[in-house]
Amino acid sequence: MPETFNFVCEQNSVRLDRLLCDLLDGFTRSAVQRLIDDGNVTVNSGSAAKNYKTKIGDNIEVFVPDARPLEAVAQNIPLDIVYEDDDLLVVNKPKGMVVHPANGNPDGTLVNALLYHCGDSLSGINGIIRPGIVHRIDKDTSGLLIVAKSDKAHIGLAEQIKEHSFSRAYETVVYGNINEDSFTVCQPIGRDERDRKKMAVTPRNSKKAITHFEVIKRYGEFTHLRCILETGRTHQIRVHCAYIGHPVAGDPVYGPKKVITRLEGQCLHAKHIGFVHPVTDEYLEFESELPDYFKSFLNYLNNKYGE
Repeated sequence: MPETFNFVCEQNSVRLDRLLCDLLDGFTRSAVQRLIDDGNVTVNSGSAAKNYKTKIGDNIEVFVPDARPLEAVAQNIPLDIVYEDDDLLVVNKPKGMVVHPANGNPDGTLVNALLYHCGDSLSGINGIIRPGIVHRIDKDTSGLLIVAKSDKAHIGLAEQIKEHSFSRAYETVVYGNINEDSFTVCQPIGRDERDRKKMAVTPRNSKKAITHFEVIKRYGEFTHLRCILETGRTHQIRVHCAYIGHPVAGDPVYGPKKVITRLEGQCLHAKHIGFVHPVTDEYLEFESELPDYFKSFLNYLNNKYGE
């Protein structure tokens, strides 16, 4: 349904697009700019440019039209399938693959590949854009992901995730040498108020987030970690690592400005997954070998810092 928002400006000399990005929850800067460019934003009943500098007392009206539905199409993209039966499958997602279509990534996604492989045999609970998708991992995070083929499987898996009985463990390499052999970060995560495209540890509009960490090996200026999720918030491991001052190596969002380009994104792999099959009640557990980019980086660190 279309929505209309009305605001009375309380700030002077702020760019209109930046102000609306802060006021409209879930809207990126580019999405706000499109609304302005399409004439869906008025200031004092008149049109305004995205670089308009606001004045206290300005009456701002924003009209958000219905989103144009994306169409997910089947594409013959190879899948690394670890397990499959009539109700679900486990795939090993490569680094660089987006999970489902969205603006900016209309095709070439995991969903496009699943539609080709499974046809109509995917759970429809999450709609035509996310068929079968129960949980996600980021584009540049590699590793294991469960896909529901039946609605019964989807409901059962979602319930396990909600109850935190769904076992997920990742491996990552972070900046810095961590002294503790094991530790836990319990800090709430919500949308970053200064940058709506990012998440952050924050007490406002946030959800409980818990990550358990174990040191696998130390490499001078880096540490190889195993990360066990107790909860599953957006960007949870990346945010918690940055929060403790040890951001994930190669992370262009939460890491240092000088990114390790050889990694082409964060060094983070979903290595382990365990769950009770929602139809057969059998406990299933899977491990994924570290991908080449990860092993190559570990070899580089080993050669640089020694055994």
